[in-house]
Amino acid sequence: MIMAQPIASPVDPISDEEIVARVVKGETLLFELLMRRHNQRVYRTIRAILGTDEDAEDAMQQTYLNAFAHLSSFAGHARFSTWLTSIAVNEALGRRRRLGIVPKSDDDTILHIKSNAPDPEQQAMTSELQQFLEQEITSLPDHYRTVLILRQVEGLSTEETAQCLGVSTDVVKTRLRRARVMLREALLDRAGVTFDRLFAFEAPRCDRVVAAVMARIR
Repeated sequence: MIMAQPIASPVDPISDEEIVARVVKGETLLFELLMRRHNQRVYRTIRAILGTDEDAEDAMQQTYLNAFAHLSSFAGHARFSTWLTSIAVNEALGRRRRLGIVPKSDDDTILHIKSNAPDPEQQAMTSELQQFLEQEITSLPDHYRTVLILRQVEGLSTEETAQCLGVSTDVVKTRLRRARVMLREALLDRAGVTFDRLFAFEAPRCDRVVAAVMARIR
């Protein structure tokens, strides 16, 4: 007797690799699940390179279309998230060149973080402070900002970040260290700020990107 395949439970979700295999075989609608899983990282990665929300959404859509077109070439040598992030990096860099966006350099960076720390009573996270920190991260030179986002915000390993950006692990370590110095990490710690709340990709924007991509691949 042929046994039915078990349905993945919430505690044992279907893997990215299995979803890819099923999309390649024709279950196109499952691609939406991949997008919703990885929208936050793709957005943060692209925004780190392009520097604005407006350019990021268009680049996100093209990233997913590029990934969908090449899903059959995904060999599983790296995690799907790493493979997708590499596509996002390439799309953002190409778009930056086409748009004529000049990357920020060390000489362009102006940090406005003050040396005086707030009193302990004032250390709670506020939306105003979060916006301020996002502005400061955006002001970093592009190569520092991108490494900071991938390593500190998205939690990629040094090796994964190096693979996504096509640089050595030593370069990643150096850029991350420099980015932390420029942001005055001690001040961030005293302010009680957590990196994982920065540059959040909110639900309405997530829905908008998913809907646009799914409309084009159906």
